[in-house]
Amino acid sequence: MKRLLAILACALPLAAQEPLTLDAAVRAALETHPLLAEGRQRVESARGQLRQAPLTFNPKLILQAENYRNWGARPIQTSRETDDFAYLQQTFETAGKRGKRAELASRGLRAAELELEVLRRNVARDVSLAYWAALGAQKMRELLLESVQNFQKIVEYHEIRVREGAMAENDLLRVRLELGRIELAANNAALEAARARIELFRAMGRAEFPEVRFAETLQAGADEPVLWDEREALERRPEALLARQRVEQARANLVLQQANARPNFDALFGYKRSMGENTLIAGLQYDLPVLNRNQGNIQSAAAEIKAAEANLAATEAIIRAEVQAAAAEYQTRRRQIRELVGRLVEGAGETSKVAQAAYRLGGADLLRLLDAERLRIEVELVNYRAWMEYRQSQEVLAYALGVKP
Repeated sequence: MKRLLAILACALPLAAQEPLTLDAAVRAALETHPLLAEGRQRVESARGQLRQAPLTFNPKLILQAENYRNWGARPIQTSRETDDFAYLQQTFETAGKRGKRAELASRGLRAAELELEVLRRNVARDVSLAYWAALGAQKMRELLLESVQNFQKIVEYHEIRVREGAMAENDLLRVRLELGRIELAANNAALEAARARIELFRAMGRAEFPEVRFAETLQAGADEPVLWDEREALERRPEALLARQRVEQARANLVLQQANARPNFDALFGYKRSMGENTLIAGLQYDLPVLNRNQGNIQSAAAEIKAAEANLAATEAIIRAEVQAAAAEYQTRRRQIRELVGRLVEGAGETSKVAQAAYRLGGADLLRLLDAERLRIEVELVNYRAWMEYRQSQEVLAYALGVKP
């Protein structure tokens, strides 16, 4: 009885918790998950790069004096013997570098946004799978807890029968052993439920793992089969969009590096005072691309394009495989629910009722009753696990198709 009370005590805090829906769990994770906060800051960083990219260079103000000295027998006449300069120097970019730099930064911003979307999908998918796993674990725990309570009543009944001398003590020992086995299974189920609950809050990005009540229903009614199309998944999945964006980003970088091979020029204009005369100064500076023509960066950018194209092909292949695998699992789980599990549960329930009725009438021995109850419990556990896996397969297929979030 003490063990039963211990198991019940673990379940009491659940009554005080607000029911948690799947949508609420996903929404909370998307709002507060640390990984998404990091991703949003990366987007802001890319937005800053885009803001900076099209800005032009600031002009240089140059103040210069020449021919000053503090030695010699004759003092210097600064008004007639020195040269003083004050002029502005401005760099002018050629080959449209400024626009190409802005284009590359724009591609980078879009890539950062898609990376954030991939993170959002991964977090939402992990939370969804963990939610159904935690709900399924809780249902299995509740089933075993109910079985413990039922067997406790059977034990009490047999204890009374033994005291009255109407039943052998050996039968009482068998019932007690079966109760101990179910209590052990219930404790293990409670441990698995706690692990699943912790995993749910971990997937949500939480540092605390409170008790929770689930608002969703594990066993739903009939549903329409989900249709899938690989081509639509390739158009919707942010992983594919990100891979394509990486190709465009690499191409924009190659265009920029080719433009960087064209040298810029500096123009200067200003004031010069030489030997007491006020004059103007103007000039032009131009780098001669003799040895450095940005060859290395151009080669690197060209290689990055090929790498991005290979990554795109690999990503599309992975998405196709994920869609096929998710669809196959969904079909199998759905067929199990519709064609197999229901019949198993119904058959095991009928077997248990017949065994109980026969045992009360003296037409069956205790072992047959215990076997029937054990079978019923095992089939109920299979039923909950099958529904949990079916719910998870729905989520996996939805995310594989790019439908969620």
